[in-house]
Amino acid sequence: MSDTPYFERHVFFCLNKRDDGRNSCGDHGAEAAQKHAKKRCKELNINGAGKVRINQAGCLDRCEEGPVMVVYPEGTWYTFVDTSDIDEIVDSHLVGGNIVERLKI
Repeated sequence: MSDTPYFERHVFFCLNKRDDGRNSCGDHGAEAAQKHAKKRCKELNINGAGKVRINQAGCLDRCEEGPVMVVYPEGTWYTFVDTSDIDEIVDSHLVGGNIVERLKI
């Protein structure tokens, strides 16, 4: 068994939708943002084994700060508003290795 991780970075987008009226990531564009990030990573050819994986997730228990996503192995949590924020996270963090401080939570 290899000590090398299967993915260099693994990104999870919370797509949770709560039934009780509380704030939830799924109500604030999280699904569209996840699809955009996945498409962008494919365009940049940074997706797949040894590279980046973009995933959907259920509740990550931070919806009040959301919408949210988390990048592993760093464990960096982000919030975002639109696709330009997602592009900045992809370009700066996933490609360049630099955390986007203004979007970090």
